[in-house]
Amino acid sequence: MDKNSIIGFVLIGVIFLGFTWYQSRQYKAQREIQAQIDSAARAEQALKLVEEAAAEPEEATTAEAQESPVLVSSHGTYRDSALNAAASAENRYVTLANDKVEIVFSTRGAQPYSVKIKDFRTYDSTDLYLVKPGMSSYGISVFAGENIDTRNFVFDVAEHTDSTLTMRLPFSNGGYIEQRFSLPQGSYMMANELSFIGLDGLIPRKINSADIDWTVIIPRLEKGYSNEKQYSKVNYYFSGEKKPEQLGRGGRNDEEQIVSKVKWFAFQQQFFSAIMTAGNEFSSADISVKFYDEKDPAKNLMYCTAFAQTELGFDNRNDISIPFDFYFGPNHYRTLKDYDLKYEKIIPLGGSVIGLVSRWIIIPTFNFLGKFISSYGIIILLMTIFIKLIVSPLTIKSYISSAKMAVLKPEIDKLNEKYPKQEDALKKQQEMMDLYQRAGISPMGGCLPMLLQLPILYAMFRFFPASIELRQQPFLWADDLSAYDSILNLPFNIPLYGDHVSLFALLMAVSMFLYSKMTSSQMSNDPNMAGMKFMSVWLMPIMMLFICNNLSSGLSYYYLLSNLITMLQTWFVRKYMVDEKKIHAELAASAGKPRKKSKWQQRLEEAQRMQQQALREQQKKKK
Repeated sequence: MDKNSIIGFVLIGVIFLGFTWYQSRQYKAQREIQAQIDSAARAEQALKLVEEAAAEPEEATTAEAQESPVLVSSHGTYRDSALNAAASAENRYVTLANDKVEIVFSTRGAQPYSVKIKDFRTYDSTDLYLVKPGMSSYGISVFAGENIDTRNFVFDVAEHTDSTLTMRLPFSNGGYIEQRFSLPQGSYMMANELSFIGLDGLIPRKINSADIDWTVIIPRLEKGYSNEKQYSKVNYYFSGEKKPEQLGRGGRNDEEQIVSKVKWFAFQQQFFSAIMTAGNEFSSADISVKFYDEKDPAKNLMYCTAFAQTELGFDNRNDISIPFDFYFGPNHYRTLKDYDLKYEKIIPLGGSVIGLVSRWIIIPTFNFLGKFISSYGIIILLMTIFIKLIVSPLTIKSYISSAKMAVLKPEIDKLNEKYPKQEDALKKQQEMMDLYQRAGISPMGGCLPMLLQLPILYAMFRFFPASIELRQQPFLWADDLSAYDSILNLPFNIPLYGDHVSLFALLMAVSMFLYSKMTSSQMSNDPNMAGMKFMSVWLMPIMMLFICNNLSSGLSYYYLLSNLITMLQTWFVRKYMVDEKKIHAELAASAGKPRKKSKWQQRLEEAQRMQQQALREQQKKKK
């Protein structure tokens, strides 16, 4: 690569960075405008709710219940006297809790009011509320003589034990709508049974469905906003499919109208999810997700909505019950998989090949070592060594081949000096192939091990930021291996880099630079290789520094360890497994002797010969 080409690449890089920075500024400005609009709308809604709360005092059983709710509240007039009484009744809060989760219910709407996940804390060490008080709205809409939205009525508490809660909305004819919730010990799954008792005369047979409307505002729970947003989304699953569909991946606002049956949908934060499953499937659904701006004063992450329909299925019965399940808990692979509902597929472990590496190698190894070792930094070290040992039979061959090519570098440089012209490229290539063959080197020997390691490297890239095992696990100077580490907070933001300095990312980039310098020494002085040297020695380390600065510190730590071990292996092979004198002796002994060419080499030479001939013809035409 000549000087002009290098300058061209640099200019392209500068233009790309400048355009990205400009786009980032424009996007940020648009998001700020939209955030102001959304904030104004929320303020108007909150004002209405405060006025309603002042007109109707509500008793809270927890301190958090004093916050302003987002629940629907209506005081309309109904033909049914029992409904009128329920619409104006006083709201109460009732709690179901086990060793895993605590759910506070509002009797207005018989719905979850807040959800606290036990044994986990937010990044700032406060109680972890997957649903903060009042930040959920769950209602059932059905026509029962008149339009009924359960969120407009206060239910009676019919039963309340340590593990069950039953609430009923009575009608004047003696019938009622019942919501029964069950939360067994040791489980993040809450069973919900929606029943219509004695309402056959009020619900027409031709109206055979009810609407389910669930809105949840998921708060920010982690250290880095961009990383948390990147790995948060909404999922929905069709029965029989291998994996769920996704909305909002990468932090994009999105919505989807589903006209076919769907089994479940999940509001997924980076490490925790709220999942609703229909026992008989939802007949259709409209699902959406909108992300809040990083500067949102309430520190909310995303606004998730699901408007779904469920079949009532009266048939010849007067009473019906519709089962649902709610999962409020961590995105832990084994925990989600045990429910046998494909919940574990929401964890971003990669596609078919990458996913297999994650599920069958990385996760089992991680879990096994976690039984005996408490430090996850040590676990990552041991796992890196284990993975290196698995691929070592092939990588050692690659390192030997690379070491032999380093020995041949003076011979290759001589060929470059012998054939400096472009029209002699075929002769130079033929002599290089002969040189490799006499030394017992495969030019492609280093590619196969790299191809084998790429799935593992990418699997790690997907695993670490989504692994709840690493969440809030400290190691050395990093306080959370699932988030970025910072040794210096900058007073400004560098486009694509961030407003902090990650030491693990910096060390990883330095190790990558040193390894590239180490291996580039075996490259020839051919001007055509200058571009490749520049990319491997300078461009790739800088790119990885920018990419990893905001990613999981555990990921940068793993890449750092991998580079250091690779450097050690390369040094060991060159020092103890490659005999330079023996290679030179083999070259001298085979010089001038005819060697049988492989079919692949024959085809390569033929292709090169045709290419050279075409080049000569083009030059003749120009003359």
